[in-house]
Amino acid sequence: MATTVHEPPQIDSRRLAGQRHSGNGAGGGPVPDGDLRVAVEYSPPPSSTAIWVVLFAITMMFAAFTSALVVRKGSSLDWQTFTLPSVLYFNTLVLVISSVTLELARRRIASFMVVLRSQGESPARWLYVTLFLGVLFVAGQYVAWSQLRAEGLYLATNPSSSFFYLLTVTHALHVLCGLGGLIYVIRKLSKSVLRRNQLDATARYWHFMGILWLYLLLLLRMKL
Repeated sequence: MATTVHEPPQIDSRRLAGQRHSGNGAGGGPVPDGDLRVAVEYSPPPSSTAIWVVLFAITMMFAAFTSALVVRKGSSLDWQTFTLPSVLYFNTLVLVISSVTLELARRRIASFMVVLRSQGESPARWLYVTLFLGVLFVAGQYVAWSQLRAEGLYLATNPSSSFFYLLTVTHALHVLCGLGGLIYVIRKLSKSVLRRNQLDATARYWHFMGILWLYLLLLLRMKL
């Protein structure tokens, strides 16, 4: 009786190598190289993800401060109201204008290589203007604190003054962080190594500081 011997199946090593390189590593089918390249290209940069995490954390912190203020005022018998320093409204205008100048800077930088370089105009000019306005805002906040101290209102004078200093000083510290981000962007731009996502992350943070201050000013007017 004749015995039939079957040859083992031949494995195409080139095909196997192609499947290893194009596979997704999770047991699924092969992923075309083009789709993989697109997925990597459109993945969010780390700075974009990090800035949203930072903004969320800041939001939660000031939400906690707001809740504490409302509860403290509602259960307090020694709460004293006082007139907010008028310089706060000037500071508000300064911060709003700084957001406008930062947006101008973003647009100028985007078209720098196409138009502005041929005109000899530096795209960092509006960044410097934004930086100056941010410093002016912090200086204006210091003037407001000085005016309150001249009226005898200190951090521990009354629960209302305590919350005023807590909210405004904490916000000013975050604005200083934004100023550091602007300086970082200016340095990167001067070395021609600035990335668009770095500028966008700094701009989002700065605009958020403006919106947050508008909220705090309204809260202080209503509760203090």
